[in-house]
Amino acid sequence: MTQSVIAQLKSHRSIRKFTARPVADTLLRELIMAGQCAATSSNLQGVSVIRIVNRQTRQALAALAGNQAYIEQAPEFLVFCADLHRAGWCCQGTMVEGMTEHFMIATVDAALFAQNVVVAAESVGLGICYIGALRNNPQQVSDLLALPSQVYPVFGLCLGYPDQDPLCKPRLPLASVLMEDQYQDVNEALLVQYDQTMRAYYQQRTGGKVDRGWSAEMSALLSKESRPHMREFLAHKGFSMR
Repeated sequence: MTQSVIAQLKSHRSIRKFTARPVADTLLRELIMAGQCAATSSNLQGVSVIRIVNRQTRQALAALAGNQAYIEQAPEFLVFCADLHRAGWCCQGTMVEGMTEHFMIATVDAALFAQNVVVAAESVGLGICYIGALRNNPQQVSDLLALPSQVYPVFGLCLGYPDQDPLCKPRLPLASVLMEDQYQDVNEALLVQYDQTMRAYYQQRTGGKVDRGWSAEMSALLSKESRPHMREFLAHKGFSMR
């Protein structure tokens, strides 16, 4: 990996405002082919990407994802799906459904594929924003996109040329995530330091309107249920987890 690629990866930001400049079809196809080159366990290639070009469909997806306007406004919006349907078709009725391992492979495949697309896109000056909120209403999204059994929407991706230049969000100190030989318990001092860093970031980004650290964010996130409907939805789609 060259230093320029490392610098690009370290400068990633989520972009939520895009210019009207379209993404050329030839470039979009190149990006998707770059995604296809991501690692895939057992060569499953358990990913399908749905490009949303119909404006009404875009509007509906934006509403289902909490009325995020940039889903409608981005030049391109892609939905990345974990897909066992295609590989299952090859089994001609002998596929063993509901295996947790197969679900994990397809889900990880989707994430790796999408991140390849993102890195390729950012290398040519495009910006992106992942949209996990499609999982707010996964059944409605599945119905809208006619997803068959053994396929589910993992997330969406806004794609286009940036019309903003936001700050990079600070990450946890390296010593908090890089461990040797065995798991290291939480280093409170490092988290206090990171909380201060995040508080300064939010103060600058919001003009003083937000004053919170990472610990408070995580407490709010993990102290409540998060999309409890997903288990029943996944079972309905054939991912019964056994």
